[in-house]
Amino acid sequence: MFRRMNEDINCILEQDPAARGAIEVVLTYSGLHAVWSHRIAHAFYKKRLLFLARLISQISRFFTGIEIHPGATIGRRLFIDHGMGIVIGETCEIGDDVTLYQGVTLGGTGKEKGKRHPTLANNVLVASGAKVLGSITIGENSKVGAGSVVLKDVPPDSTVVGVPGKVVITNGIRVKSKHDHQHMPDPVTDTCNQLEEEIALLKQRIEKLEKREGENNEHSTV
Repeated sequence: MFRRMNEDINCILEQDPAARGAIEVVLTYSGLHAVWSHRIAHAFYKKRLLFLARLISQISRFFTGIEIHPGATIGRRLFIDHGMGIVIGETCEIGDDVTLYQGVTLGGTGKEKGKRHPTLANNVLVASGAKVLGSITIGENSKVGAGSVVLKDVPPDSTVVGVPGKVVITNGIRVKSKHDHQHMPDPVTDTCNQLEEEIALLKQRIEKLEKREGENNEHSTV
């Protein structure tokens, strides 16, 4: 237990340049408090002491602003930076060396049962305000951009951004967009072109009718 606690402290000292020492980290870092509280709550959860587990998680939520369901499975050296507003669902699985920033939601998409929350592989980073929803997997070493909404699996070594989230980099190579903004469909122009074609056809028909009418008039006078 103490080895794991020491790992958590060193992880923060390595990743956060604002951290000045172990004592400061232990006393003032709410992300660390949330992780440690979750480990206690998760231990009770596995023993089916669900009310006590939930009570501990809610007390932790009150003091830290971070909501982690006691059923969530969290690996080693989870780094929660700032952390306010983070929500982690019951069936969420988080690997080792994962980083979460404030406002992140690892949630579900409805009232489905079973595995309904995301899985984050090792060394994943989820930036501020991102939402990762549903029973999907974020591959190892991948990054989720700030404010993104991810609803589909993300392959390893990738970067996903946007609403809905789209992979823009895989294995260090930028993924080409399928959008061609210079040749996007223009419904107004298409409608005008169609009207011009119809008007041209009507003019041809009118000219033919006028020609026939003139010919009939000539025959009638003769």
